[in-house]
Amino acid sequence: MRRSVVWLLLSLGLACAARAQSPEALNLRSMAAACAQCHGTDGRSAAGSAVPSIAGMPKDHLVTQLKAFKAGTRPATVMTQLAKGFSDAQLEQLADYFSRQK
Repeated sequence: MRRSVVWLLLSLGLACAARAQSPEALNLRSMAAACAQCHGTDGRSAAGSAVPSIAGMPKDHLVTQLKAFKAGTRPATVMTQLAKGFSDAQLEQLADYFSRQK
């Protein structure tokens, strides 16, 4: 019985925490999830990976690189296609998000 009560309280707490996030924050995390496959959760690539970690990089640098991928002026296989799927404003939001990760 005690475990059931604890589980219920924990579940309610998690549900409330999820509701407390703004729709914008949830949308941003959804956009950032597209990066996780290669760059790791929150922009931290796996140790020894050829893919760079982007967590904590300066926002301006990230914006410049993302827009170059989108324009095709920085060649890449996957990044060019991914960047084309986002507006410039969304790329700036992603750059801001990853620049704030530690």
